[in-house]
Amino acid sequence: MASGFAKPITIKEAIDKIVARKYLIPAIQRKFVWSGEQIEVLFDSIMRGYPINSFMFWEINTPEIKNSFKFYQFLTEYRQFFKEDNVDIDTKGNDDFYAIIDGQQRLTSLYLGLKGSYAYKMPRKWWKDNEDCLPTRRLYLNLASPVRDEESSMKYDFRLLTEDESKYEDKDTKWYRVNEILRWGDDKEFRQYLRSEPLFQDNDFAYDTIYTLRDRIFKDELINYYLEDKQDIDQVLEIFIRTNSGGEPLSFSNLLMSYTTANWTTRDARKSFDDLIHHQVYSIGKPNFIINADLVLKTCLVLFNDNIKFQVKNFDNSSVVKFEQNWDKVSSAIIEAFKLIESWGFNDSNFRAKNAIIPIVYFIYHNGLQDIINNQAKLTNVKPLIRQWLCLSLLKGVFGGQPDNVLTKIRKVLERHKGDCIFPLDEIKDAFKEDASKNLSFSEEFVDGLLTTQKDQSNCYTILALIYSHLNFNQEFHKDHLHPYSYFCKLQQGNMTDDEYNFYKDPLNYNSVLNLQLLNGDLNKSKLDSPLNQWVNDKSIDLDNQLIPKNVSLDVSNFRSFITERKSLLKKRLLSIVGA
Repeated sequence: MASGFAKPITIKEAIDKIVARKYLIPAIQRKFVWSGEQIEVLFDSIMRGYPINSFMFWEINTPEIKNSFKFYQFLTEYRQFFKEDNVDIDTKGNDDFYAIIDGQQRLTSLYLGLKGSYAYKMPRKWWKDNEDCLPTRRLYLNLASPVRDEESSMKYDFRLLTEDESKYEDKDTKWYRVNEILRWGDDKEFRQYLRSEPLFQDNDFAYDTIYTLRDRIFKDELINYYLEDKQDIDQVLEIFIRTNSGGEPLSFSNLLMSYTTANWTTRDARKSFDDLIHHQVYSIGKPNFIINADLVLKTCLVLFNDNIKFQVKNFDNSSVVKFEQNWDKVSSAIIEAFKLIESWGFNDSNFRAKNAIIPIVYFIYHNGLQDIINNQAKLTNVKPLIRQWLCLSLLKGVFGGQPDNVLTKIRKVLERHKGDCIFPLDEIKDAFKEDASKNLSFSEEFVDGLLTTQKDQSNCYTILALIYSHLNFNQEFHKDHLHPYSYFCKLQQGNMTDDEYNFYKDPLNYNSVLNLQLLNGDLNKSKLDSPLNQWVNDKSIDLDNQLIPKNVSLDVSNFRSFITERKSLLKKRLLSIVGA
């Protein structure tokens, strides 16, 4: 048929076409990004007869498109971060099919609700692909009563629940797994089912709800779609960009990923990105480093483009080709950069400004250091400078807000030293010295604030790594209390004055950087809760190396004087490092 609106179909017909792989997702499409709440609201809207907007399908009927363009199947099991990528399908020689140009998020949500599962990360859990972190959920509908929360915009109580959660019921709750409705395509069998269930005899809401659900899936032609039959990929790409300006916003990074996927010719861009993000980089760090495609795309722009903004003009065909041609070296530089900062004690919890990795990747890539940057015997004069720059940048928050100007300035400095294996720390400092919000200098007030940082705060390790930058970071280091934490937790006032007791019990004194050190992992395991003075004598600890003051008693009874002296020592150390 010619392009135009086609006869609407039912949700069941659309689901059947997805199962039969008659509906596929073109490579230009982004990932599925809807939240569980959006899925629930979509089903509520359908039940209430609200419009769910038109769709746009692209009829694929020529061997040229089938053989040269990539297509993907719909997600059947969504697991946040771990299973977000669609499985590709070889369409060479296939019968004609339809690619989803507009409506992928809605169709995927319908499919997951009726045929699949959805798993999202539980709060306060480390990212692990298991049921404890990401329990499998399916869509349920409460047949016993409507939504009882007066502040909710929903009428029908749809929820993504685990199997165990679905078992918790009371007089107002009867969870019905939504995919069960697909069993009742035959009218006679459906009526027999209703007569056999006491719930539908005793509860009018349950009876009306199950009937409405079945009608919406099997009878109502709710999938209204425009069919495009032109076999011109450039025209379809333009249509895709225009139609995706509504709904879930198509960001520049989404668009750039679409261009990349559509134009790489020798490898599958989505698979390459997925392997780098979900396997190579994710295998590094404890907890594992979590990055996304935006970071990878931004890295590629910084490596090869003078203008690094996410703009279409900066991502033309020549740029895409350059990314693909150099992908092996680019991905290797990214992997080695994360391995490098892991060796310095960083992980996903304490390395929050992910854009800070990009200058390190640039340095590795343009100096060809992928094979030697993590060799402990190599570049021993260079790596400490990189680590110092990284710590300074993280602590000053220079990558907060809009990082493009920061990356552009650093790129210009690094570009002047391509190939000479020099990390120009002082030149980078000079480039930012006039920028009040991004300079790498520390005032005394700023240093005082850093020294009050608590042990479990995300930037604590970064502060200690800067203070202890003289150590050999080829070893594993732990954050450790000097005077043991357990002493202060158990401390009773006894004969202490109120002032003295309050000083000892104040976490700003005993649990802050003032009472912390970086300690070799093996030595830390042997220290345990040993009193500081005993541990120093028993292990013959180098006080200078561990930045422990010499001119004060290390007995815990002298804790106030110890903290005063150590603050002076650490403050002097920090200010000397940053050149203040």
